[in-house]
Amino acid sequence: MKIGIVKDILEANDMIAEGNRRLFKGKGTLVMNLMSSPGAGKTTLLEKSISALKDRVGIGVIEGDIQTELDAERIHKKGVEVVQINTGGACHLDATMVSQAIEKLDLTNIDILFIENVGNLVCPAEFRLGEDMKVMILSIAEGEDKPLKYPLMFHESQVLIINKIDLLPYCDCDIMRLRENSLKINPNLNIFEISCKTGRGLDVWYEWLIKKVGGRH
Repeated sequence: MKIGIVKDILEANDMIAEGNRRLFKGKGTLVMNLMSSPGAGKTTLLEKSISALKDRVGIGVIEGDIQTELDAERIHKKGVEVVQINTGGACHLDATMVSQAIEKLDLTNIDILFIENVGNLVCPAEFRLGEDMKVMILSIAEGEDKPLKYPLMFHESQVLIINKIDLLPYCDCDIMRLRENSLKINPNLNIFEISCKTGRGLDVWYEWLIKKVGGRH
């Protein structure tokens, strides 16, 4: 019975997500669903990406949090459209929440829409939002075992960003093993190694995004 209820919830969500996807496609908007544990660096990566790219492409952001508008306020200061979603306790965004947020955005001027999901390594992977890609962000401090402990997140993602590589000398993390564990779960992952603090690797990420926008159009 419980399994059937969960299946019904996911199927209903997928129908709404498909409507979102068709809308995004019709507007030519590339949509990236950013997922990670709390503190991995989603918002900081967004700030860096917006600063580097907003003069080249139109950017919009949907911010998902359980409470507060702190992250949305940070993004607003970067001069792009942002809509806050507070889930009020839910550990993930769903397609209905995103559908309602879309109504507050002018997608005509948005080439890339970033959806920053709630910090969680489990639930966000199960719910489609209508995105083109799920982007998993993992900080070095979390260790190389996370792909083995949370395989669904890595299996469902098209991109893995390994953040905070400036901490490698101070953390007991084998980055090669992290890559190997991730690719065992999903051999098709696009992997970027970056440091938002030092800027290392960010140019490669930016250029990849620009190419994806070009391919979308």
